[in-house]
Amino acid sequence: MVLRYSSASGTAASERVRQTVALLRRRGYALSPRRLGELCVGGPMAETEVRWAVAAAEGLALAGNLVVDRSDVDRAPDISRRSVSHVTDAGEYLEMTVAFIRRLVVVAPFIQSVSIAGSLASGGFRASDDVDLNLIVDDGHRHLAYVAVNALGLLHAVRHRDKPVDHLTRRPVAPRLMTANLILERAQCLPLWRQDEDMAFELMVAEPVFGIDALIEVIDANEPLLDHFPQLADRSAPLLIDHPARRLPAALFPRVLDGAARALGEGAWNYMQWTRRHSPEALARVAYVRSTMRPYTLFDNPGSG
Repeated sequence: MVLRYSSASGTAASERVRQTVALLRRRGYALSPRRLGELCVGGPMAETEVRWAVAAAEGLALAGNLVVDRSDVDRAPDISRRSVSHVTDAGEYLEMTVAFIRRLVVVAPFIQSVSIAGSLASGGFRASDDVDLNLIVDDGHRHLAYVAVNALGLLHAVRHRDKPVDHLTRRPVAPRLMTANLILERAQCLPLWRQDEDMAFELMVAEPVFGIDALIEVIDANEPLLDHFPQLADRSAPLLIDHPARRLPAALFPRVLDGAARALGEGAWNYMQWTRRHSPEALARVAYVRSTMRPYTLFDNPGSG
């Protein structure tokens, strides 16, 4: 299925490329001229145009076939290695994740849409990474969705306890594998409070797996997102699964349970932060990711990271 809208771009090519590189840099990765052209702010751009724009722009460079800020030239080899790892590791984890989502939407009928986000969607996945999911859920069910993802995710991780881990995904019982990256209630989407380029990019690079209609509704209700990335409305969804024939009854999950789910989920989240207490790098990474998701971050009490 393909979403279609008209696209337009009025920004100079060099500035559009610079803006895209800066956005990618905030997320910790870079792209080849061809791929950057596909995901460029303001609409697709031919690879030759990207190369000319890099040559004309101060502060940009090509390093290892990646378009980077000149200050990041030394990081290009590591980013390239992640791209190579993605080619070898992503296929198995994509298949595993689609199977996980099939089970998730059966046991959690309040989930309207699920997309794969993070490194598995962006092209920099390594086997030691976890898999990030973006969800749209019924109003009053954000914390229930968080608990559902993590409870089912724990059972899933136990079956894959031999998975490679790093300082972010290592856990005492089972590795961190399936995680909720962004959970939005339907009312939060219609419209979104944030319609900036970072939110538009988050929605664009995520791979829809379930509930394409909910995503179309979000785009229709937030047209400013298309000003940043017209590509949002003209993309395929090759991983899309059918709606399950049967799901658990929604009556089993009334909104009143969300408060208890919040307490349970926050306790589990605090425990995860405790397991990272000896890893400042991991804590800093978590704090950064949470900052990019505000005001939609769960358990974001005053003074929390």
